[in-house]
Amino acid sequence: MKYILITISLLLLISCNNTPHSKEITKEVKSDITTKTLTPEVHLTENLAYTISQLPIACINTEYPNKTGQLLQSENQLGTPSQLHPAFYGCFDWHSSVHGHWSIVSVLNKYPNIKNRDTLIRILKDHITPEKIQGELEYFNREGEYAYERTYGWAWLLELSGALKRSKINEVAILQNTLKPLTKCIADRYINFLPKQQYPTRVGTHTNTAFGLSLAYDYAKIADNDTLLKVIEETAIRFFKNDVDCPISWEPGGSDFLSPCLEEANLMRKILDKDAFRVWLDAFLPQLKDKNFTLPTGIVSDRTDGHLIHLDGLNYSRAWCLFGIANTLGNDYTHLNTIADKHIQKALENLSGDSYEGSHWLGTFALYALLTKDH
Repeated sequence: MKYILITISLLLLISCNNTPHSKEITKEVKSDITTKTLTPEVHLTENLAYTISQLPIACINTEYPNKTGQLLQSENQLGTPSQLHPAFYGCFDWHSSVHGHWSIVSVLNKYPNIKNRDTLIRILKDHITPEKIQGELEYFNREGEYAYERTYGWAWLLELSGALKRSKINEVAILQNTLKPLTKCIADRYINFLPKQQYPTRVGTHTNTAFGLSLAYDYAKIADNDTLLKVIEETAIRFFKNDVDCPISWEPGGSDFLSPCLEEANLMRKILDKDAFRVWLDAFLPQLKDKNFTLPTGIVSDRTDGHLIHLDGLNYSRAWCLFGIANTLGNDYTHLNTIADKHIQKALENLSGDSYEGSHWLGTFALYALLTKDH
């Protein structure tokens, strides 16, 4: 059996090492868990969850480098990342900070008594406060920022809210109420925007329509937001119901971290009932039911290039789509689990050796894929 060694200490030496907090983490991990051994079929063990949780811990308070994506109306709007985004300023950009918080909540939801529980809870309570969320809301309400983080960051914010709602830890679950003003803002923006969107965006990066709808749909169900649920269902049917023969052989693009074909299929498995989805998928990606279907993993040629390293994200996101399809349909599609496992393994080989270009976000993708597998 093939084994894959993951070394966590190197990761923490090269990422975020300009902050005292990250140095404490490096020392802790060096003295405790320095390697992880993964078999060809990887599951989210408590040790692996702990390892992944070190990634957002190490960058969530790291303000620089930072890509703000800010639209300036005047010089008076200039500010540092933490001034512009008091809750979600770390991890290089806003959406990565948000899904870093999601990772922390999700690790706690999976393993409530994980050994760094107190550290994880403290980070959440430090960042999700009424004052800081009000600061975030003020930014979203700035003139010209109506489309800020549309829809990738929107989706992750709703995913974070849903994870808080599911928490069995009271001091974590209560943070959903603190986040609520920003959550409502994002949900309302989805509701207002989707009927205006005439065409889907079929790319492998942030603006992929299917991915944004998929995460928002999960939140709408958890939150019993019937209005949001309905508009997502109507939009998905309008955009994707009649799609056939998706050209998956054209994938991946050079900087993709999402699969346009598989993300669409992953969304439609949630929207359609099982029998209808089976018929739809047979027309959309008929090759998936072939037991001999193969899908080569994405190859990263330079791990210090922030765009090229996207392809490891593609490996994780393909995996969660394939796991989701197999979980939904079973039987004729269980072979997709093997393909998904290979994609996760390929990406996990490098999880600990990434520069900051990868370490600030890839842990979330690994976690999301592994949680989908075990769902």
